[in-house]
Amino acid sequence: MADMFDHAPQVWTAARLRAALADLPDETPIHIGVADGPGDFEGYGEYVLVDAEPVEVDSGDDPGGEQVQFTLFADARAGAYHLDVD
Repeated sequence: MADMFDHAPQVWTAARLRAALADLPDETPIHIGVADGPGDFEGYGEYVLVDAEPVEVDSGDDPGGEQVQFTLFADARAGAYHLDVD
């Protein structure tokens, strides 16, 4: 049996993202590195930001507890890819 570990990454807020991007030129593309596993960025997959929208999230038992969070959407970065043909 594999050892278990608690994985609690710090989720960024809009303010933290704004601060990180503050000094970048407006035309700078945003690349996203997606971890292969919890906390494992050694062989990360590289994606680019393609959309951002508010998304309603159900907050469970709280009546009227739907919250709107902002979600960034990423797609594979530009390039030539092999088609999987069955």
